[in-house]
Amino acid sequence: MTDWGALYRDNVASVSALAGDLTDEQLATTVPGTPAWTVRDVLAHLAGGAADAVTGRTDGAPGPEWTARHVGERYELPVADLVEELQSHQDAVAESAVDSPRPAIVWDVAVHHADLHEALGLGPLPERLWSPVLAGVAAMKFGTAGVPEDVDPYELFRAIFSRRSRTQMQAWGLPLSPEQLDELCIFGPREDDQPVP
Repeated sequence: MTDWGALYRDNVASVSALAGDLTDEQLATTVPGTPAWTVRDVLAHLAGGAADAVTGRTDGAPGPEWTARHVGERYELPVADLVEELQSHQDAVAESAVDSPRPAIVWDVAVHHADLHEALGLGPLPERLWSPVLAGVAAMKFGTAGVPEDVDPYELFRAIFSRRSRTQMQAWGLPLSPEQLDELCIFGPREDDQPVP
């Protein structure tokens, strides 16, 4: 069984290290996976999501108003403060995720961490930081059939969290209808092709 708490801490540590080295230009980079946000905005969302998970401030979650509040409330904060806020809640968040069959906040940090890597041209996220998420969500999506072997696992992880377009998914050549491919996407299908590391 996956240690979701450890996976959350590992992603927080890696995001924190990444954030500390970013230039102003990199922080202002638009993130294709969440095109309304910059790299800095994604960091604000991760900090805000962790704070809300600990304080129970989840009105509107997981909708766009909730995530927009994370970004809006932290608009003026330095990146170092965002990182400190994220780190300050990691133990409580990790503890809350330990026995969860669907630890959304752990999945969220892995997905957005990969968003940052792709936006900044850093290559794919290290496998240890996302593969447990794919394993956890694949059971929901594929049941006993298991993960399709003909698709790169990283690409499947990205697609399930709506980070690949219909066209990109159709290029896999799986024996699935367009409707079935759309159903794989937790946040719905998308039309805009995404950067593939």
